[in-house]
Amino acid sequence: MESTRLHLLRHGQVEGFEEKRYNGQADVALTDLGREQYRRLQRLLENRPLSAIFSSDLARCVWGAELISRAHGLIPEQNLRLRELNIGEWEGKTWQQLMDEYPEEWQARLNDLLYYQVRGGESLSQMAERVRTALTEILQQHPGEEIVLVGHGGTNRVILLDAIGAPLTRMFHVEQDYGCYNMIDYYPDGIAVVKKLNG
Repeated sequence: MESTRLHLLRHGQVEGFEEKRYNGQADVALTDLGREQYRRLQRLLENRPLSAIFSSDLARCVWGAELISRAHGLIPEQNLRLRELNIGEWEGKTWQQLMDEYPEEWQARLNDLLYYQVRGGESLSQMAERVRTALTEILQQHPGEEIVLVGHGGTNRVILLDAIGAPLTRMFHVEQDYGCYNMIDYYPDGIAVVKKLNG
């Protein structure tokens, strides 16, 4: 059976990377290294027979999607459903700030990673549902083809966990470094095979 091959990328390094933080859906700028990571990915994919490129509509993903697209004569399609988790009022804060300012809420989220919803944000289960819907549509549009998706740490983890049949509660058991490369083959019978992870 002919598979659809998904080249799944995480955006390059962003400003403020030195401290663990929740950027959420804020637009944060790429660092020089972040742009160079995209250039490496562009070179990695320049000879692949890509038929389409998709990305989150946040600037840190769009920059790379446009760079990769140019080498293939494609126009990347931005999809807001591929955005990072909306973390509400925690957006932009470091993990240490959150532990200091919201100790009870921090612990509550750790206790219920799947359904806890930060004020003004969304739960992981809600985020996963929109990502799954978007990915299903994308795969249906490109059977047997090779496509690229430029996403975020959270977005990519949902896709990867679903591919191996692991629960979302294992979210932080899968690493997604800045500028990393994953490859997944999707078959018509519903089987997905992760060929590369966090490369």
